[in-house]
Amino acid sequence: MKGLLLKDWYMMKKYCRNYFFVCIGFTILSLMSKGNMFFVFYPYLLCGMIPVNLLGYDERSRWMQYSGTLPYTKAQIVSAKYLIGLFVQVTMLIVTGIAQSIKMFVAGNFAFGEFVVLMLLMLIVATLTSSISLPFIFKLGVEKGRTAYYVMIGFGCGASVLATSFFRGQLVAEVRPNVILAALAVVGVIVYILSWYLSVVFFKKREIQ
Repeated sequence: MKGLLLKDWYMMKKYCRNYFFVCIGFTILSLMSKGNMFFVFYPYLLCGMIPVNLLGYDERSRWMQYSGTLPYTKAQIVSAKYLIGLFVQVTMLIVTGIAQSIKMFVAGNFAFGEFVVLMLLMLIVATLTSSISLPFIFKLGVEKGRTAYYVMIGFGCGASVLATSFFRGQLVAEVRPNVILAALAVVGVIVYILSWYLSVVFFKKREIQ
């Protein structure tokens, strides 16, 4: 398992390093923007794409076929992608939390409740974006499962537009931490775990050609 994670880590550093700079750029834009949630949401979409892109490189290099000769189960191969995706999303969540807290402190309007709201919303977006596409891709392959990949992008973009317009640029000021929002965050985590389980089931049944 450690070897799979190291492989994906090395591949991510080589092929996905541009994502890091884009995420930093959008984080800076989110600090400069007043109320446009797209700049906050978009890095999570990019992070959600990383496991998908790693799977794409695995398929193109025919590593999937080669992995059958290694002492790894299909469940471990799936788990490695989910764990690397989880690591990236949690890292992005920490970066966003630090950046947004600095923005609130500088503006002189830091409120713990509003900060919690923003973090819960980011947790929901972070978990759902990967959960939507990965089971389809593990079942059908990257090329055939690309529709779910686009649905994931559309979900994130649509959520950011709706959030910005509905709350008129004052999202965290108008929403308060409550049971419903916390429940949605828990649901997001549960969906991620369920997605993980479904991906394992689908990949075990898939014939690698």
